[in-house]
Amino acid sequence: MQQKKLIQILNKQYTKNIYIFLLILSSLLFPFHYGYIGIYPIDSFLIYDSGYKIINGYHPFKDYWSITGPILDYIQYIYFKFFGINWFSYVFHAASMNLLISIAIFYFFLNLKIGLFYSFVYSLSVSILAYTSAGTPFMDHHAVIFSLISVMLLFLSFETNNKIYWFLVPIFLAFSFLSKQIPSAYLFFLFTIFIFVFSLIKLQKNYKFLFYLSFGGALSLCVFTAIFLINNIPFENFLIQYFYYPLEIGEERGLKTNLNFNNAFFQFKFIYISLIPLAYVLLTIFKNNLNFEIKKDLLQISFICSSIILFIYGQLMTKNQILIFFLIPFCLGISHYYCKKYCNKIFIISFLMLILVFTTTKYHIRFNENKKFMELSNVELNLSVNAISLDKSLKGLKWITQSYPENPKEELTKLSKIIKIIQSDNTKKILITDYQVLPSILKLKTSAPNKWFDDLSVPDMNNKYYKNYQEFFIKNLITQKIETIYIFKKKEEYLTKILKKDCYNKKLINEILFRFEISNCLK
Repeated sequence: MQQKKLIQILNKQYTKNIYIFLLILSSLLFPFHYGYIGIYPIDSFLIYDSGYKIINGYHPFKDYWSITGPILDYIQYIYFKFFGINWFSYVFHAASMNLLISIAIFYFFLNLKIGLFYSFVYSLSVSILAYTSAGTPFMDHHAVIFSLISVMLLFLSFETNNKIYWFLVPIFLAFSFLSKQIPSAYLFFLFTIFIFVFSLIKLQKNYKFLFYLSFGGALSLCVFTAIFLINNIPFENFLIQYFYYPLEIGEERGLKTNLNFNNAFFQFKFIYISLIPLAYVLLTIFKNNLNFEIKKDLLQISFICSSIILFIYGQLMTKNQILIFFLIPFCLGISHYYCKKYCNKIFIISFLMLILVFTTTKYHIRFNENKKFMELSNVELNLSVNAISLDKSLKGLKWITQSYPENPKEELTKLSKIIKIIQSDNTKKILITDYQVLPSILKLKTSAPNKWFDDLSVPDMNNKYYKNYQEFFIKNLITQKIETIYIFKKKEEYLTKILKKDCYNKKLINEILFRFEISNCLK
């Protein structure tokens, strides 16, 4: 009998190892495959350049204006240090995050005991949908992934009261906040409410969990403070760039956000559908006496549904392409857990599996195959060319953009000519462009005083923080002793509204490049 039981345990462990291996394979291969296809310059190269900035000793908030979280910049710096400044290490960063969330969801559902197979299929779907849509590091993906992990950790904290989970909750929420301000800022208040309610319904009035929760928060704050102190990053800069100015943007976006039926409900319909079985579960629950277990389950179901609503609201506020479709398999898994616990109807589980297969296929084709997130839905991706012709660090990247959808080779040829022009200039220079891979190709040791240049990241002249931005920008040019700025067309306004008109010499180099000689502007 014992021998038979041992064989069953070994078989289960063998199956588990196989599933983990397949999950690792899927989590890495999908982002690696699609991360090498197509480019949306302003998004695709953003973290590449910020990682390169840190390699050269420049830090966010101190040396370049940044309204997005610094954690991606520092993580990319680490990948560049270990694997070299190339496209492989860039995509590996994204693939690693994809692996993290896939494995986290696998073990989350294993902890909930919904079964090895079901834990695997839900996490497999996540591995296909999570980071593959971008394929390269992006703030929104990191923020949502870290936030979702913190949600799962708090859920398990309610479920098991395990001190490790309580300790990790604030750490991952801090990671999320340092990736992007939302959805973690919203979740912080939600977590506070539900932790308070949990403390009220606990059978044993033991509040040790608050110590571990506080310890995790304190450790996060200490590490964050240490990074600032070591790199001499002014805290005032951080407050202006990461809190005050983005709060103004958020307030303006909130007023302009259209919460109509299509925006708030229809485009997220499968997320809502994934949670419908919970309504049936709630009807079943209310037929029972409200003991501690029932109260805890009501708390947890309310917590999950509230968190999902905040994820959706955060997505609406960003006004980017939708990336939270990988919440569908997570929601399906939650519904599976409670349906198994309270009703265990085979037709409900079959319904969940049907939704899983359909949505995974649908969004894989739309966002991975057709590259909708990268604004390449109507582009013939088979026309792409190997970017090694631009630089060996981009080996294997299949280059094609919206700008030159029918002739990507022409785009690369123009960029190659620009590289030669800039290389022949011996003055101290920076580059303002959406092609932020160019500074690393040019091996520039200088840095543009902005993470990226668009109407969101650069304060408008009427904005009360414009003066802070202008002073910050000019101070960094003076510190670096910049003489020349090369600017791609349509980006000139981001310099001309900073500098006085009579202090610089502007020259058109070719149809897409300007040269600004700015020595007289910095005296």
